[in-house]
Amino acid sequence: MHIVEGILIGIAAIRANKMRSLLTMLGIIIGVAAVLAMIAIGDGAKEIVVQDAQKLGGANQFTMYRTWYKRINDRWVRNRSSEYMEYGDVLAIEAECPSVSAVTPRIPDWKGVLIQAADGAETRAGWNGVDASYKTAMDWNIKEGRFITDADVENATKVCVLGEEVATALFGNKSPLGQEIKIARGEDHRDRWGRKEGKRSTERFTVVGTLMPRGRSLRFGWSFDNLVFMPLSTSQERFTGNDRIQDIVIYAHTVDDVPKAIEEVKAVIRKRHNNRDDFIGIFEMQAGMAQLEKISKVIKIALGSIAGFSLLVGGIGIMNMMLVAVTERTREIGLRKALGARPLDILLQFLIEAVMLCGVGGAIGIGLGIFAGEGMAMLAVKIAKIVPEWPSVISTQWILISVSFSAVIGISFGLYPAIKASSLSPIEALRKD
Repeated sequence: MHIVEGILIGIAAIRANKMRSLLTMLGIIIGVAAVLAMIAIGDGAKEIVVQDAQKLGGANQFTMYRTWYKRINDRWVRNRSSEYMEYGDVLAIEAECPSVSAVTPRIPDWKGVLIQAADGAETRAGWNGVDASYKTAMDWNIKEGRFITDADVENATKVCVLGEEVATALFGNKSPLGQEIKIARGEDHRDRWGRKEGKRSTERFTVVGTLMPRGRSLRFGWSFDNLVFMPLSTSQERFTGNDRIQDIVIYAHTVDDVPKAIEEVKAVIRKRHNNRDDFIGIFEMQAGMAQLEKISKVIKIALGSIAGFSLLVGGIGIMNMMLVAVTERTREIGLRKALGARPLDILLQFLIEAVMLCGVGGAIGIGLGIFAGEGMAMLAVKIAKIVPEWPSVISTQWILISVSFSAVIGISFGLYPAIKASSLSPIEALRKD
């Protein structure tokens, strides 16, 4: 029996009993649609996590920072190490760590700093002292003007680049290029741990550029758009008064290279700081993402398993339908055998019909699953209200898996009725009323 002939017979059998075939396929349709919709929402959540990490520079980064306290025997004690990081460490990491793609030094004050425009407009934001490599490492586009250059860092120029929120708060829709702003220090300037530093004063900066908006982080609740960026050397000269660097942000070539990059960086630090690295802490962006991905994976497995039961029920329905078909078409089977059909031909005929039922049901389920995934994504946005858009991610891989699984169900649950049909005696089959 030719495969094409078996497919045509299968299609004819489905068309001959449209309602019964549709009801039989319903379990497969619902099962495939439910699985695809759950996977689409789960992968959409993973995409949101990845996008959130991109707002802060990507999952392939980790931050090395000077710690002032360390935990010993379940107690936090002051870290009295006299070691601190400096720009030479940045150059050494760049030169000696093959797993590292970029290194950016940073002196941060994250929020609460008073920033004023010449016309009296003011806002409270944060500032970062960085070098020229920061924009490239962060993959951050300029909206207007330029970013900090090597010459700015070398000469400690009093220029700055504004994040979108700061630019809007101070200048509205007007261009801030060439405008002067004042950044408070002293009483309004606080260090990393919230301690006030020095007496109140201000430093004047000329705005040379603005950055494209990146958005607020879901995980941390703050935004790089609410920062002012200045040359690293200027922040040292005007704000900290020393050559120390509080943070060094390191970018590995890939996410998988992060653990290796950390060990390479630690080795460089130990070599440069009296064989010690206990004065630094390391924050991995990937570590927090891994926890969120685990939660997402558990949700996908749970919901996917529930949806998978629908496929099982659909398979049982297919078997029931094929057993009924064998009973109804007993005389047809006897006649085909009497005309020379082999048991294998009869087995293939009914097996192909079962696969056709699952295949058609799977195809309808895929279309319904894509539609349901989009609908559930819109519903998730309204219910969760944490993101403006929840992506529905339908991958080709999962579509192929759904189609293959439908075929497997058709073969698995159609095999017994097909074997039963092929084993019928032609004489007994022809005697059947």
